[in-house]
Amino acid sequence: MNFISDKLDDYVVAHSQPEPELLQELNRETWQKVLAPRMLSGHFQGRVLSMISKLIRPKNILEIGTYTGYSALCLAEGMNPEGELHTIDINEELHDLQRKYFDKSGHGSHIFQHTGNALEIIPTLNIHFDLVFIDADKNNYPNYLEMILPKLSKGAVILSDNVLWSGKVIEEVSKDDEDTRALIIYNKLLNEHPLLETVLLPIRDGLTISRVK
Repeated sequence: MNFISDKLDDYVVAHSQPEPELLQELNRETWQKVLAPRMLSGHFQGRVLSMISKLIRPKNILEIGTYTGYSALCLAEGMNPEGELHTIDINEELHDLQRKYFDKSGHGSHIFQHTGNALEIIPTLNIHFDLVFIDADKNNYPNYLEMILPKLSKGAVILSDNVLWSGKVIEEVSKDDEDTRALIIYNKLLNEHPLLETVLLPIRDGLTISRVK
């Protein structure tokens, strides 16, 4: 679903920060070699993630859903020089591609890859996080929220991607559409949670910013 016209979208991108050269390279390689390249955050959303991270200056970042590492690199741009970024993905086949670009970025020694089920990995991370980006299997978004809240510092920010799900969240949901149903529940949880203040932005496929009170 396009929330604004292609012409206006082109104008928005043209008047935002250029995509860094390393991320252009990763963008190209993802589209050339990896399945479902539309999962990539991409230029505009990547610059949004970078800007938010730079405003927060997080010491510790958690990313749930690495894919090829594009969003992790964007988030790392604002990370405290002594900080750590922990990123989780279930697809071990992407591990080497991720590491290749993490090491090229200069942030490599501060980025830690975890491969496997995020629901099993998150409890093993004995870290308090200042910034979390959730962009993995949609049906587990509510479960991820429950797991990460005890690990968040006061004032920490949760970024949640794909929360509009191509507009499906406002349409009649089919019986077998677990992802849309989970996102509707998740969006309600974020909006009504007593520990969070939330704003949902119609950026690309929907990006929610939630702050721990």
